[in-house]
Amino acid sequence: MKTAEEKLKDFDAYIESEEKIEPKDWMPDEYRKTMIRQLSQHAHSEVIGMQPEGNWVLRAPSLRAKKILLAKIQDEGGHGLYLYSAAETLGISRDEMIEQLHSVKAKYSSIFNYPALTWADIGAIGWLVDGAAIVNQISLQRTSYGPYSRAMVRICKEESFHQRQGYEIMTTMMNGTAEQKEMAQDAMNRWWWPSLMMFGPPDNESAHTKQSMQWKIKRESNDVLRQRFIDKTVDQAHFIGITVPDKNMKFNESTQHWEISPIDWEEFKQVISGNGPCNHKRLSHHIKVHKQGKWVREAALAFSKNQQKNKATLFTN
Repeated sequence: MKTAEEKLKDFDAYIESEEKIEPKDWMPDEYRKTMIRQLSQHAHSEVIGMQPEGNWVLRAPSLRAKKILLAKIQDEGGHGLYLYSAAETLGISRDEMIEQLHSVKAKYSSIFNYPALTWADIGAIGWLVDGAAIVNQISLQRTSYGPYSRAMVRICKEESFHQRQGYEIMTTMMNGTAEQKEMAQDAMNRWWWPSLMMFGPPDNESAHTKQSMQWKIKRESNDVLRQRFIDKTVDQAHFIGITVPDKNMKFNESTQHWEISPIDWEEFKQVISGNGPCNHKRLSHHIKVHKQGKWVREAALAFSKNQQKNKATLFTN
């Protein structure tokens, strides 16, 4: 019988060999807690992120735009389902995760606490928010927990469609009227900095990065991922003629990276503490709809149990 210390040593060696941890494998309690926290936060973010976009379905400028937006919202609901299901393999129930969200014990991405004021915001969300998500999530395809890693393969493919949808909207508006260009630039001005905050605080201030990197839950640090997003997105912005809202931004020839002004991390702390523009609105809406949908969940569960009962009767007769 191995001691806890020997099990931990084997666990670390298994991860170091690039093998995936599966639900029935032994894992340290802290690894399990970290995975539940990250998976539930990711799942909550996908579901809460449907709200600002859902608000624009009936106001989309064309039938084509409406169909694309509906498909995107449907994808995000599916992403939440994959991630909740992956989290459940760690021994936590869906009801527990939702209760933690509603009681503010669990968080979701701070980016979804900002309002989508115009149609250009839908473009900025797709281009910037989903673009930032892709940069982060591509590395998560190699995360050490098997169910999470496999879920990310499909999610990344769909997120790339979302990013292209947003960039197309912004490109179209930047090729449109003066008013449309102004609207696109305004959305860029409001979403640029919150998108950079999506990667989390600087590496030297992140409470979870070091351990998550050791366990290969995270494969690359917050700062590395943020820089990759900046370099990619600044070039895209220049291509369509939109201005990055940072007067001090400059290209460093020696590092071949774009350098930006300091990020206002106080704003980030305020938003994740519940003081963002839409924190209360997002959470209260989720609680309201969750309660309204209780009868649907109960009916689906009753139907499932009845189907299982009928199958059991069929095989015993």
